[in-house]
Amino acid sequence: MLRKLLIAFGIFEIAKPEPVVEACERIGLENPDATERHEWALWGARLEGVVFVWLLARRESGSRLVTLLLGLAGAILVVVPGPIIELSQRFVYANTDDLELKPWVRPAARLLGALYLLVVALSMRSGDEEAVAEDGTAEATA
Repeated sequence: MLRKLLIAFGIFEIAKPEPVVEACERIGLENPDATERHEWALWGARLEGVVFVWLLARRESGSRLVTLLLGLAGAILVVVPGPIIELSQRFVYANTDDLELKPWVRPAARLLGALYLLVVALSMRSGDEEAVAEDGTAEATA
């Protein structure tokens, strides 16, 4: 069920990234109306959605490189979110010096890191799940 929910979120983020980005701005910025997004900012959100859908919808494990990068980003966000927050701000906005972060941005970034780690864990489980044979016994599909 969780896998399907995350896939649905990824599809929504691919199709309509603007509401997702705007929601994140309202959650994380004191002055969300002051943002000056780079033209490629929405493509970053779409890319995140593509990674979620690709890793979670595949029956066999996805790309090890993509899984490794998402897991690494998730781990960094959980442990030391500051560098990733700053990097993403510089990637998305032209006026990062004008933006005021809300105090809960770091805890929210840690939750996002945990979400990335969850996606990685779920994507790795897809290749290890057991299938039931016709005679009712379990056989590994990995």
